Amino acid sequence: MAMTSYEVVRRAIEFDGPDRLPVRFDQLGVTDVRSVAWRQIGTGDPAERRTLDEWGCTWERTEVANMGQVKAHPLQDWDALPSFPWPDPDDPALYEEMELYFDGAEDLYCVTGIFMLLFERLHALRGFENTLMDLCTEPGRLAILADRIVDYDLAIIRNIHARHGNRIHGFSFTDDWGTERDTFVSPAVWDEFFKPRYKRIFDRCRELGWHVWMHSCGKVNGIIESLIEIGLDVINLQQPRALGIEEVGERFRGRLCFESLCDIQHTLPFASGEAIREEARLLLERWAAPEGGFILSDYGDGGAIGVDWDKKEFMLKAFQEADPWRPPAAP
Repeated sequence: MAMTSYEVVRRAIEFDGPDRLPVRFDQLGVTDVRSVAWRQIGTGDPAERRTLDEWGCTWERTEVANMGQVKAHPLQDWDALPSFPWPDPDDPALYEEMELYFDGAEDLYCVTGIFMLLFERLHALRGFENTLMDLCTEPGRLAILADRIVDYDLAIIRNIHARHGNRIHGFSFTDDWGTERDTFVSPAVWDEFFKPRYKRIFDRCRELGWHVWMHSCGKVNGIIESLIEIGLDVINLQQPRALGIEEVGERFRGRLCFESLCDIQHTLPFASGEAIREEARLLLERWAAPEGGFILSDYGDGGAIGVDWDKKEFMLKAFQEADPWRPPAAP
């Protein structure tokens, strides 16, 4: 009997022998994963040129459809901190209608999450340059702000678990940490300031029986070891060529599960079909282990990277053809 979607994903994450490649392609209707959302504003309505999130950060967009950028930071001046109106994680309205996401998800792996968990929330509130400078000039104040953000995240996790318990299997978050060349801060600074704070969140998720999933753009090789040490289960990497497919495979294969796809900057938008097939094969060969360790994931906003439905379907098929775990067809 074939495994359920939940079992396929769980086994891939835990290196317990899935019977096929797990897939997360929501827009194509091919997915083993259901996202269970709470009422986080996130970036707001993408149809509007300017929106305000629950932290008071102002998002602005150009005429080209996109998620936008934070252009007004409510804590850009530290003098605003004493009177800052902190969002309330215990507001019951945040969790209304979450139940609907479980409809039809009985056999799926269900994951909830927080957009902009810690580092991204810090620089959305303070400004990117200010945040990096604060690590050197105002570490005490920045620590107060970071700890308040972590407390908020833990309260969100507590409230979701109180309502939905073991129906949630994983916790997913976003924090972009890299440029094309390296992390924004040194691994030593990351370990000193950020590692213990992420660990608080990871520890709580694991106490609840949830796997921890992280998305991060850029070349984040320098912090992956630390993330593994504090309990990260799944890392979503959408620029495998920036990280180095061979390097990442040599260092981390079999030690955490990769959620990935063909490179969204170089391969998927511009390469030939044969190059897409080759990269799919290479990723599964170098990043997947015999017992698991890979989930194929879509990049949701295909228009933003110039990728149409046909190319997404082609990539999906290429990965499925290279699936290292599916039993060979009977003759």
